[in-house]
Amino acid sequence: MPDIGVLPPSVARPQTVQRRWLPPLLRRILLVNALPLALLVAALLYLDQYQNGLLENEVTSLREQARIYAGALGESAVRETDPENPQLVPDIARPLLRRLTDPTPNSQAKLYSADGQVIADSRVREGVGGAINTQPLPPVADRGPFEGTVGAIYDRLLSFVPHGQEIATVQTGPSAAGPDWQPDVKAELKLNSSDQGRETPPYIRRTADNRLLVTVAEPVTRNRHTVGIVQLTRDAREVDDSLVAIRMSILGLFVIALVLTVMLSWYLSLTIARPILRLSQAARDMREGHGRAGAVPPTLLRRTDEIGELAHALRDSSEALWSRMDATERFAADVAHEIKNPLSSIRSAIETLRRVEDAAAQRRLLAIIGEDVVRLDRLISDISDASRVDAELSRAEPTAIDVVGILRLLAEIDEATRPDGGVRLEVDAPDGPMMVQAVEDRLVQVLRNLIGNANSFSPAGGRVVLRAREAGPMVEVSVDDEGPGMPDAKLEHVFDRFYTERPQGERFGQHSGLGLSISKQIVEALKGQIAAENRRDDTGRVLGARFVLQLPKG
Repeated sequence: MPDIGVLPPSVARPQTVQRRWLPPLLRRILLVNALPLALLVAALLYLDQYQNGLLENEVTSLREQARIYAGALGESAVRETDPENPQLVPDIARPLLRRLTDPTPNSQAKLYSADGQVIADSRVREGVGGAINTQPLPPVADRGPFEGTVGAIYDRLLSFVPHGQEIATVQTGPSAAGPDWQPDVKAELKLNSSDQGRETPPYIRRTADNRLLVTVAEPVTRNRHTVGIVQLTRDAREVDDSLVAIRMSILGLFVIALVLTVMLSWYLSLTIARPILRLSQAARDMREGHGRAGAVPPTLLRRTDEIGELAHALRDSSEALWSRMDATERFAADVAHEIKNPLSSIRSAIETLRRVEDAAAQRRLLAIIGEDVVRLDRLISDISDASRVDAELSRAEPTAIDVVGILRLLAEIDEATRPDGGVRLEVDAPDGPMMVQAVEDRLVQVLRNLIGNANSFSPAGGRVVLRAREAGPMVEVSVDDEGPGMPDAKLEHVFDRFYTERPQGERFGQHSGLGLSISKQIVEALKGQIAAENRRDDTGRVLGARFVLQLPKG
């Protein structure tokens, strides 16, 4: 039966798989999945903080400007006829407010009295003949459909991102969408009257024509009395311009991330998906019988990552499978040949027996038939044993066994059962235990086969010596006899199935030729080695045969 438990030396790979903390394929997958996402999330979060920072700076700058206006008005446009009730002078406040706002064309200032009435508006001018002219804020520049689309997409994406605390309240609704919307001035005056040290909140709103307006309010005071409130509104178009520039940068980053994703995905396709498909095709070829040699592409075998290991495993599995199939075919042919010989002998004896009438000749023919039947029975038993070895060893787990104890036990059994003049069994081993990794029943079977083979070739009264010693990571056990040895040309064939080298004088058919083959099958399944050699003296004369068995230490 072919050895299906251990790969032949030409197929087994000596190198071991190195375990990595982070396998290469996993690193590639993490890179592909994390890099574009990290770029996009970082860009979105960065822009959110950047926008809040710009608006905060705008509010701070506008509030400082409003305080300057309020201070100038409080000093120059207030009449103190009643120290407890100072009043704003509209005729003085209006030109002063216009002069204050002239350097900032994107701003609009309004001055309210203590009762909430509008006293002055920097955008309202008196024309010729007393006509009133209102100058609106400069229009917002058209950013084009592309930038508008980018802004809309960004705002949509930003709605899914968690935001921190807003720096201002954004007003909504139909009234807040117009450029002339103003907060409740009376509420602002009440707030400032109740708490002089508290700042009024800023108001940030987006109008229907996409204008971003920031409004702050500061009280006008004189001698600790609030006489009015200055409300300053500015078109924060610089914030929008900065955001448009940043959005275009984000779009560029997104395009780069998209290109990287496509390139990395293509790289993964070339390095993972396609090789796996090629290995799958190679496996199909093997299944259909077309992949006996060279089914796995050599380029995959040269790789050093998991794909290369998979390619090597597939190639080794294919070679092992074909090796076992060839061994099974040879085994079946050998079994048929070995069974055919005794069957032919039995058939010839039976045909002769029908024609022979001599009683003595008939008895001799019946004896031949009986010997052939015994030979068939022995042959079938050994074949059955060889067939069970692989299945049993695949289920059994090797354990630590004291091989010296087994050798001494076999020697004691031999001493108790040896007939007079029989071959004596001796043990040459250390006194202490010597542990090996093996399956005890099968190891005993191997030693019995080797001892039985040595006994059959040893002369009457001879010796068979069992020796055990350490040999590096292995334990070496040798069986020496005092027989005629083996032909040097046959040393490599003594473990072949059905090979027999009969001692002189022994009748044909006493051995099936499977004992040493089964022994080799068991030893190699236990990760060991077995070899045969001749013992010689200093002159080169053969002193006997020696079988050397090596097993891993337990």
